[in-house]
Amino acid sequence: MSHAANIVSIHPYFKAKPGKLAEVKTLLPQLVAKTAPEKLMLQYDFTIHGDEIFCRESYLGAEGLLVHSESISALLGQLLQLADLTRVEVHGPAAELEKLKGPMAGLKPAWFVYECGVIRAV
Repeated sequence: MSHAANIVSIHPYFKAKPGKLAEVKTLLPQLVAKTAPEKLMLQYDFTIHGDEIFCRESYLGAEGLLVHSESISALLGQLLQLADLTRVEVHGPAAELEKLKGPMAGLKPAWFVYECGVIRAV
C-alpha cells in the first residue's frame, strides 16, 4: 500500500436552516448525480447528524477539486439557500494546496498539509 501523492480532499460542514432539512435532503442526490461523472473525483458522499450536513469528498489533485467546484456551482448556490456553510477544511499535499489558495480563498478554509499515510485500493 502507498499513498497517492496528489490526493486533495475538501470537508465542508453545513447547518440546515430551521425547517429546511427535508429540502436539503432532496437536493443531496442531485449533487451526487452531478458529481458522479467527474473523472478526477475519488469519493463524494454526505452524512447527517441532526441538522448538520457533512460532505466527504476527495479528488486527484487540485485540478479535480477545481473542476468539481465549477461543475456544482449552481447546485451549491441552491444548497446555501437552505443551509449555512459553517466550516471548510481542505487537506492535501502542500504543492496542491498552493494551487487552491487563490481560487478557494473566499471560503476561508482551514488548510491541512499532508504529512504521511497509506491508501488501500478497493
